[in-house]
Amino acid sequence: MQPRNMSMSGVVDLAAVKAAQEAKSKAEQARAEQARQGGGGAVPPSSLVIDVSEADFESAVLQRSAEVPVVIDFWAEWCEPCKQLSPLLERLAAEYSGRFVLAKIDVDANQMLMQQFGVQGIPAVFAVVAGQALPLFQGAAPEEQIRGTIDQLIQVAEERFGLTGIAVDPEAEGEAPVVEEAPVGPYDALLEAAVQALDAGDLDGAVQAYKNVLSDDPGNSEAKLGLGQAQLLQRVQGLDSQQVRKDAAEKPADAQAQIAAADLDLVGGHVEDAFGRLVETVGRTAGEDRNAARVRLLELFEVVGADDPRVTTARTALARVLF
Repeated sequence: MQPRNMSMSGVVDLAAVKAAQEAKSKAEQARAEQARQGGGGAVPPSSLVIDVSEADFESAVLQRSAEVPVVIDFWAEWCEPCKQLSPLLERLAAEYSGRFVLAKIDVDANQMLMQQFGVQGIPAVFAVVAGQALPLFQGAAPEEQIRGTIDQLIQVAEERFGLTGIAVDPEAEGEAPVVEEAPVGPYDALLEAAVQALDAGDLDGAVQAYKNVLSDDPGNSEAKLGLGQAQLLQRVQGLDSQQVRKDAAEKPADAQAQIAAADLDLVGGHVEDAFGRLVETVGRTAGEDRNAARVRLLELFEVVGADDPRVTTARTALARVLF
């Protein structure tokens, strides 16, 4: 089977993004401390392939992804193609010697994780880099193709996130060293308040908390992402989804109708539908309507994340209709 991109469902988990940012700070502090002490921190080869469950996903995958790319293998005991792919991925994890970590997730025992990643068939392989999930491929792909995909993943992790992997000591035994807690960052309290406001349904409070961070630190990526998501939820709150869908279907040239429907698409996890709807609207409208659709599309790019392959595809499509 040839690899294919898979669709992620829903928008990014804000709490997960916060955890990833905290983990990245901790990882940077740990690397600086290791350098000060003249190296160290190597892990045993057994740490390169791990079994992960819903209970330890945040620490085993999300936080670890701030130090090294984590490749996720969704498998099951009854899955025959999994019996071909999983050993190959384990061998590559050992061969790449710390350039990535392989996390194995049994879908029968972890249905929630399977649903959160939008897994529709197994084997399915994803990656998490600095807290961001990336679909890689589905099915038992040829080894050469898998190697190429992993090489690209490692390159992205190094160039965009500065993740160079972890040191492996073939003679090391026991658990990897515990990383000390990093000092609380200057905006952690505001970011935590924003997440808590979202959890409580206080969208206005969440928006204001993120704006407070950005007023002092306009480049704060976590606050930008959080603000975009909170504003998206604000816009769809109270909408009559059936009426919005009806208006969009009956008025294909109505930019505002298409913009509202695109917001609903994204909240519902239909990322490609949202992007495609707005690209088409940009292509068939002009003036202020065209600009409104273009701006909303750019805002939704920020919500999903610039490194998502669906954003890259939609940017190319947008460029075609604009120029």
